[in-house]
Amino acid sequence: MENEELKTLVKEKYGEIAKKSVAELENSSCCGTQCCGETSDYTCFNDDYSKLEGYTPGADLKLGCGVPTQTAAIRSGDTVLDLGSGAGNDAFVARALVGKEGKVIGLDMTEAMLEKARKNARSLGFSNVEFQLGDIEQMPIESASVDVIISNCVLNLVPDKHKAFSEMFRVLKRGGHFSVSDIVLASPLPEALQQAAEMYAGCVSGAIPQNEYLEIISRAGFSKVEVKIEKPISLPEEVLSKYLHGAEMQGLRSAGAVIRSVTVYGEKVV
Repeated sequence: MENEELKTLVKEKYGEIAKKSVAELENSSCCGTQCCGETSDYTCFNDDYSKLEGYTPGADLKLGCGVPTQTAAIRSGDTVLDLGSGAGNDAFVARALVGKEGKVIGLDMTEAMLEKARKNARSLGFSNVEFQLGDIEQMPIESASVDVIISNCVLNLVPDKHKAFSEMFRVLKRGGHFSVSDIVLASPLPEALQQAAEMYAGCVSGAIPQNEYLEIISRAGFSKVEVKIEKPISLPEEVLSKYLHGAEMQGLRSAGAVIRSVTVYGEKVV
């Protein structure tokens, strides 16, 4: 699929998710695919936010694959940019860290998500959190204007990751940094999974090898790039069986944890 087709696919998928209630999404993971239930024996994508200051249940759509604020070193007074902010889950946690003197900007390309996030912000009475419509590959954000960038299970959905990280470098202030949770690969996916549009929207087939991911970050100009947190992800048989059969399924299983969730940190030194 072409880049614009992929973006349209993602908008449609996440627009549908935004219209669902929190109760409907309670057992969701894999960035929106229904593949995480009480009896599952695999690692779910989303982490537990319930004990974090600033956590807002109505903004938690169970779409993350980590907690980027955990390693973001956000300080009081910072301006934080949340890429792919969804209904505002990570943005509201970041707001608790920046305090009244700081500011949080959420950027998302899905109108339905922005509507949900803005509604949440209004209901909470937050005046220092704003949500903007925009494309991560071409952000409507002023250069050198933010202290910290966070993102949660979103950059794997961006077709041109080189542009995404270059834009992140552009909008960060000198001395600023990012912390992003994302999905990467330990080894190549079977062709059937790579070509599955549904698995792209589910954050799987859009993922790239971890070493390639880190190389793109370094080439964008970032320094002190480090994988802070790493954990294996296993997809359930009922999901994989839709695309893989026989030897392909056996090969993927014997390869072990092909998919990983990582939280990566990097700094803009110059």
